[in-house]
Amino acid sequence: MEELIDLTKTPEEINLLSPLTWAYIGDCIYELYVRTELVNTTKLKPHAMHVKAIEKVRAKSQAEMLNKIYDKLTEEEKDIVRRGRNAENHHLPKNSNVQEYRYATAFESLIGYLYLTKQHKRLKQILIFISEG
Repeated sequence: MEELIDLTKTPEEINLLSPLTWAYIGDCIYELYVRTELVNTTKLKPHAMHVKAIEKVRAKSQAEMLNKIYDKLTEEEKDIVRRGRNAENHHLPKNSNVQEYRYATAFESLIGYLYLTKQHKRLKQILIFISEG
């Protein structure tokens, strides 16, 4: 995954950001990945791609993906996941339960953290592993 934007924050500054900020970016990056994958691998019309994308980016699916990859994460990545899961979020989920939402936030935090810290090779490994399984 090529870098989209030249980031000016240092890894130390990124580490001090709220895990919810990582999740905010991670949500965008993961949805872009899913949409790009659908464009590249299907011949669906845009509305059908949108419906398919929603299936993959909803909280329940993200929580399941995190569970699937958790054992393959480094200790640092598991710490990022823990921080994302435990982040104080006052938003109530609409289409999932609180536990799924917390794990989805943890998943998005990991994706966002890897992107922000320019660990693109590792991010790509994780996204490919999720896609193949």
